[in-house]
Amino acid sequence: MKASTHNSKKATELVELRLYLAGQTPRSIAALANLKNLCKEHLAGKYRLEVIDLLKNPQLARGDQIVAIPTLVRRLPQPIRKIIGDLSNAGRVLVGLQLRPME
Repeated sequence: MKASTHNSKKATELVELRLYLAGQTPRSIAALANLKNLCKEHLAGKYRLEVIDLLKNPQLARGDQIVAIPTLVRRLPQPIRKIIGDLSNAGRVLVGLQLRPME
């Protein structure tokens, strides 16, 4: 039985993202727009995005231990990473999510 290596898996690994928002505030709207642009530019076809409005589903905050909003959670690949804010600095977001090395 052949063991799979982590490196070969990483090339095709799907990035699973979850964005926690609270309604249609300017910060929430900005975070979603910034994230969509970032995904289109850097993760095209390699990501799944779930947007959770905590005004509609406040109980969902507990699962990912959300303490501030907007918060972006990278659920896959492991380990889980979190970014809080409007995601306006694409470079910081990519580094923070470990999707791009620090420059």
